Amino acid sequence: MSDPVHIVCPHCDAVNRLAPARLADQPVCGKCTRELFMSKPIDVTSARFSKHIERNDIPVLVDFWAVWCGPCKMMAPAFAQAAQRLEPRMRLLKVDTENVQDIAARYNIRSIPTLALFQGGREVARQPGAMDAGSIVAWAEGNVRP
Repeated sequence: MSDPVHIVCPHCDAVNRLAPARLADQPVCGKCTRELFMSKPIDVTSARFSKHIERNDIPVLVDFWAVWCGPCKMMAPAFAQAAQRLEPRMRLLKVDTENVQDIAARYNIRSIPTLALFQGGREVARQPGAMDAGSIVAWAEGNVRP
């Protein structure tokens, strides 16, 4: 039997323990009883960002973007489509670099959109520039560490 994995609730940020085999069974949060996977990206603040990066045992893909950025707006639907294809194997977050400047500064985000992949609380890959959904999925899956 596999060790349980920790999944942070996208609604209340409670950390849930699940058997890896149950990830695809539409699990719900033990605290707020809402779904743990919504097949869409989650907009996060600084505190929520840290919790999702540090406490999720699944990889976390982050889209660093800004509301005024044309390429970011163009990529937003593709990132949402990628969420439908990557969850529950991966959590997808969106960080508005204008509203969450401390996170953008901490990770030295110099251009947007920028995708960053985190595993075990650490950044493992980064890709600047807009991409289509298929490219996002392929890039994310290709950079996941075993």
